[in-house]
Amino acid sequence: MPKLLVITNTRAGSARDDAVETALGVLRAGGDVEIADLDPDALPAVLARHPGHRPVVLGGDGSVHLLAATALAAGLLDRPPFAFGLVPLGTGNDLARTLGLPLDPARAAQVVLDGRQRDLDVLTDDAGGVVVNAVHLGVGAEAGRRAVPLKPRLGRLAYPVGSAVAGASARGWRLRVTVDGDVVAGGDRRALMVALGNGVTIGGGAPVTPSAEPDDGRVDVVVSFSTRWRARLAFAAALVRGRHPERHDVVEARGHTVTVEGGPVPLNADGELSELAGARTWTVRQHALSVTVPA
Repeated sequence: MPKLLVITNTRAGSARDDAVETALGVLRAGGDVEIADLDPDALPAVLARHPGHRPVVLGGDGSVHLLAATALAAGLLDRPPFAFGLVPLGTGNDLARTLGLPLDPARAAQVVLDGRQRDLDVLTDDAGGVVVNAVHLGVGAEAGRRAVPLKPRLGRLAYPVGSAVAGASARGWRLRVTVDGDVVAGGDRRALMVALGNGVTIGGGAPVTPSAEPDDGRVDVVVSFSTRWRARLAFAAALVRGRHPERHDVVEARGHTVTVEGGPVPLNADGELSELAGARTWTVRQHALSVTVPA
């Protein structure tokens, strides 16, 4: 039987408790299960105590982000790939969507037991951070900030509502973006959004980088200059369908190293909200992770 270290938030609400118990029932039937709390302070020691167990995250993109950040800090990504499983129990579950994982907890848990391993890239930055699914700056990150207080009541609808509010007021930011040394945005025009996608979607299914492949050693970059109010509305409508790269005021690129300069501007990395003021560089670390996906 496989040895599994199940990592979950033991302080979640009753609805999530039901999903956790469903997943645990499947995992216990087919594996030797140890359970650990999703505690950023305790997680490094937990991983060190269970070197022979495969971590299994019961959570969303933020939970995977925390596991990857812990593995990076512990040097576990220096000996890639770092293998883990995922039962998507978050609000958006965007990484799971890119990977084709079931969103049903029982089916996803069965994939952990019966699936195959797929290599997965990550982005690391010069501030010591890591990104597994996507990092985006500008109106999308502002939408995420506005969605936080709405999540308990609206769930997945919180991000679209936050997007509407943020989009109505955004004027754009002057940002310089370079991809492998080539200038994609010079900072002379205001950008509505800059997105770096290892995965395809953000916000629970919006295909911000529709051509992204999470294991190809490159990150997809999208820059939108749609700052006028009509253009903002049209960009939002196109984004939902993954058609925004066809717009004349949107630029696409793909590369290994991306630098963004400017700000202050809201920043969202795998759902973790912060702010960029100055410059930051992200670099692809190919096949740093390995995740269990449907066979």
